[in-house]
Amino acid sequence: CLGLPTGKAVVSTQSTGYERKCIPQGGSMECPDNIGRRSGKAPNESMAEVIMKTITDVKEGLSAKLVTANRVLELKEVQDNMNKLRGAIMIVYPMNLPPYDPVQAELDDCEDLSGTQASLEVIEQGALWWAGKELLPEKLLLDYVGKNEKTKIVVKLSKKGQQAPGREQQLTEEQKKEMMAWQYRKQEEMKKLHEADDGDDYLNSQWANPNSLKNSFHGIGNIKWGPK
Repeated sequence: CLGLPTGKAVVSTQSTGYERKCIPQGGSMECPDNIGRRSGKAPNESMAEVIMKTITDVKEGLSAKLVTANRVLELKEVQDNMNKLRGAIMIVYPMNLPPYDPVQAELDDCEDLSGTQASLEVIEQGALWWAGKELLPEKLLLDYVGKNEKTKIVVKLSKKGQQAPGREQQLTEEQKKEMMAWQYRKQEEMKKLHEADDGDDYLNSQWANPNSLKNSFHGIGNIKWGPK
């Protein structure tokens, strides 16, 4: 009953025999899977490093950084990266993983995602959206954005028949934080300037009165309003 919790009297028929056959190269470490989706034979540290290094390389080869590098991601590159993962698994598990293992099922393109959260991310028939408009396949891109070859647009992918996805945020979270910090610094600077300023008290001085010369000619220079 490899892969099942202790105390369960149920034997997983799909794992029978695979725990002896699907052994990683260099020996294995016992790592029982309580949900019964793995063989429970984990690779040693050196073999695990082979898989993790390959995963890192594949992520870099498929990352969004390709956009800033002006590189186009083609289907061949995706397939090449899948082959890298397949090769790493073959190195570590020469006899392959059990067919029910999610990794092996993914490499064999037969993984069943029914009822899982990952199934919501699979798009069999998709649609591209830009500026709230669906980019129809029978039209050219210039029909939407013009003929300027230097134009850069951000399109979104959604399932066919769904409504237009939400618009991109005008500012990223990092930009919002920088703007709030700038506003705070500006407020502090204005506060310090206000505290350092003498204010408008000088406006009550006699020399600041624009009518002082006229009043002196009329002899009304020291008139004050208010009770005695």
